Amino acid sequence: MGNREGRRSAPHCRRTIMLQYMSSDRQDGKRAITSPLHTMTDHSDLLEIVRRPISPDVWLEVQTSRKEYEWVQEALESEESRYPKLCYDGSRNAAIVVGPPSVLHGRMAGGLLGNISREVWKQQGVSEEVKDRLTSATEMGNTRGQTTRGGDGALVYQDGQRDILMIAVEVGISQTYESLRAAISWSVCALHCRLGIAMCIREERQGQTPEQHYPSLEEENISVAGAEEDFRHQFTEHPYGPLVRDGVTWFGRIRQAILETFRIPDEDLPPGTLLDPSQSFTIVNDGEFVGHDIPPNLREVVLEDCIPDHILNGGAIVATPLNFFHRDWFEELFQAGMVRAAGNRMRPGPE
Repeated sequence: MGNREGRRSAPHCRRTIMLQYMSSDRQDGKRAITSPLHTMTDHSDLLEIVRRPISPDVWLEVQTSRKEYEWVQEALESEESRYPKLCYDGSRNAAIVVGPPSVLHGRMAGGLLGNISREVWKQQGVSEEVKDRLTSATEMGNTRGQTTRGGDGALVYQDGQRDILMIAVEVGISQTYESLRAAISWSVCALHCRLGIAMCIREERQGQTPEQHYPSLEEENISVAGAEEDFRHQFTEHPYGPLVRDGVTWFGRIRQAILETFRIPDEDLPPGTLLDPSQSFTIVNDGEFVGHDIPPNLREVVLEDCIPDHILNGGAIVATPLNFFHRDWFEELFQAGMVRAAGNRMRPGPE
């Protein structure tokens, strides 16, 4: 992200842009914005950044005004750009640029919401009409005061004309833990979700992956499909990576995967409060599954976290555990996401 010629023809006010990112690799395996710190001229830096190739799972923080954020957001909307997403933290005067979710990111966020929903549907003491009112929302955007944030997804209960946010989910792939914690805390404190669930994933990368070239799309698909099949066989020896093909590591070993829950202790807490997790479980450590003793409901998730208690009858049914977490479910979903992510990194793409 160096300065281009001609940009310094007139004096400009300089400012610092902190770039915090979840992963420095696009799905096609190339590098985009990866430096942790840059100083740029005040030349609508935010607009310049969002128009560059953004890697999957990238999370950038740019010091800027709310006015400039709104202007750039309007420009993106007029172009009907789906990514990157823009948010704004009014407490720190920072725009947040979010790249498209990687395959692993999307699978884990959707998988958490989907498996919790399926557990609700298994409950015998709840009518189908009530169960039908529980839906999933993805890529939420909400504004409170001067702050606008998005989210990976949530379970929403439709109570007449009113949507009640029940469980929010955030997944971070190599994202800073503090930014992931801030995102889920916002959902709980500002949006009043009953419960927040965050998954923090750390992948060990082995440097840049080489540029791949194929004579045709058909050859590309055949080559990637063959590699993905090879990757699946590698799980017998390395259940959480690395995934290697012809000496190249296309997906690194999972150094750590942690699952945490967040619940508001006091309804009067301000929206920007940074919560501490109420439960924290390590699922994967140094490439090995270590979550053998994780309770299926994380020692916390119950039916009233998905359906408001005024809809349910009786204290016993309200406290029914939702046993959604199981090793087989987690491992199959996680490994499928790793394989697809590795395969995507083998595909060519624009610089």
